Amino acid sequence: MTLQVKIAQGLKAVSATAWDACALNTGSGDDDPFNPFVSYAFLSALEDSDCVGPKAGWAPVHVLVEDESGKLLGAAPCYVKSHSQGEYVFDHSWADAYERAGGHYYPKLQVSVPFTPVTGPRLLVPNGPQAENVRAHLIAGLRALRGQIGASSIHTTFLQQNDLEALTGQNFLRRDDQQFHWFNEGYGSFNDFLNALASRKRKAIKRERRDALANGVTIEWVTGSEITEAHWDAFFAFYMDTGSRKWGRPYLNRRFFSAVGERMADRVLLVMAKRDGRYIAGAINFIGDKRLYGRNWGCIEDHPFLHFEVCYYQAIEFAIARGLDRVEAGAQGEHKLARGYRPVITSSAHDIADPSLRRAVKAYLDQERAYVSEAAGELEEATPFKHREEQ
Repeated sequence: MTLQVKIAQGLKAVSATAWDACALNTGSGDDDPFNPFVSYAFLSALEDSDCVGPKAGWAPVHVLVEDESGKLLGAAPCYVKSHSQGEYVFDHSWADAYERAGGHYYPKLQVSVPFTPVTGPRLLVPNGPQAENVRAHLIAGLRALRGQIGASSIHTTFLQQNDLEALTGQNFLRRDDQQFHWFNEGYGSFNDFLNALASRKRKAIKRERRDALANGVTIEWVTGSEITEAHWDAFFAFYMDTGSRKWGRPYLNRRFFSAVGERMADRVLLVMAKRDGRYIAGAINFIGDKRLYGRNWGCIEDHPFLHFEVCYYQAIEFAIARGLDRVEAGAQGEHKLARGYRPVITSSAHDIADPSLRRAVKAYLDQERAYVSEAAGELEEATPFKHREEQ
């Protein structure tokens, strides 16, 4: 079969049906069959709302592999970056060192879901006999594009294992980091989960949940057709308040949330907190086939432990009710450990054109991976679950 590589400067050049046929069911049995963030609905919402685009420093250059008839066989969501914001795998020190040495780190190529630190497929190739060949063509296409535009490097972040193996097999450099996920061990209720914890931790969580709702706060789950523009207005106010205080300039605009609501509301869960008849806090989650993905949160009133209730405990309750296997609560946050979330290694792969920069980065990553692995082991020992002798 003769395969050809093309570049699409935006998803409008690609059929939604063809894209999703490549993006879904691309992993192994451990992966989520429906990763909402690589769906056409999510990525096109980012583009159509201008959250990504040349002006934002995220210019789409999606890499496509087609057969002789023009059928799409694989794709990679790719962007030309003029900065390193919104990626959650930090390479600012690499850029600074290279620039001080006289090089030009930007532009670079970023294969990722913008503003979304969630593991998922990046080489969007459906499982099948041609998968390995199509992945190889995507990687070759990325390298050809890097050379064509004079980019310093290619960065593929938050990778599934099959993509990681394909990329490192082509001499990409592996980088590891850490997140905290909650795992459903077949719990029938939140109390079942609590009973798996050591007594002191179980009591602490009960106290936090009680205190979070002590001032007349109530919680609502809103999903699907129940989500209205009024919900988005309230949530966007929360998002902007938190984003402005924490990052200075939030990445997502109001139009994005309406677009997501129009295109994939059944895959959205808003956890909304209300007091005295008005919403005061909320968190947005996306629903996969096997996992719940917590993304953004905000509030306009401060209440003790409300963040933990809205973002972590309600997510656990929803996952148990839906029979989901895991809750992924985003980047960073060792405080999640005390709430029953476990350390998980996340991985990315990087291809750097300049041999000198590559050698320096490789030496750094070799040391960093060892540290991340050791830290994850120590944190696993600190989880709040009962020791075997207590069970």
